[in-house]
Amino acid sequence: MALPAVDPYPLPRPDELPANRVSWTVDPARAVLLVHDLQQHFLSAFRPGGQPLTGMLDNTARLLKEYRRLGVPVVHSAQRGGQSAEERGLQLDFWGPGAPDDPARLAAPDAVAPQPGDTVLTKWKYSAFVRTRLADLMRDRGRDQLVVVGVYAHIGVLMTVADAWQRDIQAFVVADAVADFSRANHDMALRWAAGRCAVVTTTDALLGEV
Repeated sequence: MALPAVDPYPLPRPDELPANRVSWTVDPARAVLLVHDLQQHFLSAFRPGGQPLTGMLDNTARLLKEYRRLGVPVVHSAQRGGQSAEERGLQLDFWGPGAPDDPARLAAPDAVAPQPGDTVLTKWKYSAFVRTRLADLMRDRGRDQLVVVGVYAHIGVLMTVADAWQRDIQAFVVADAVADFSRANHDMALRWAAGRCAVVTTTDALLGEV
């Protein structure tokens, strides 16, 4: 039930991405950037200094810098440490007790950590919408697009963008700013998202649209 050790793999190139079924583009006036679960507890599964970790963090930092400059709201999802069995629910059966109540393990790397003006939501389930204020926050700010970066692509990232689709929120998965247990899982998540509920894009493509 512990997190697996992730063998290094290269992030997908633009020519390796699946075809999108829709042609949505990100409008900074409509978008929210969700930094999904970038806590040391989850990132400890990756080899330090290697791909996909370094590329994912670098690209996330690039998007954060530009989107903050443009006034795009930034939301971070973060699990609480030391959860009770009741709080964990079925996650306990699949993943065990989760993150310890250790500030160092719950923190995000400095380059992608929350800054003043960002919103941090406590995350309870795979989807960042479940038992959080994410949908209310987006509605209150008149936002109907969600750009998602972080980990893990085939679990929380995929479930969040599928949930967004069911709420008529246009979702975007940044292929080189997410990471996963393996390249196979990463690619599967991108294919499913592009074919069913979201646009799969890249950091450079998004920065080129603004």
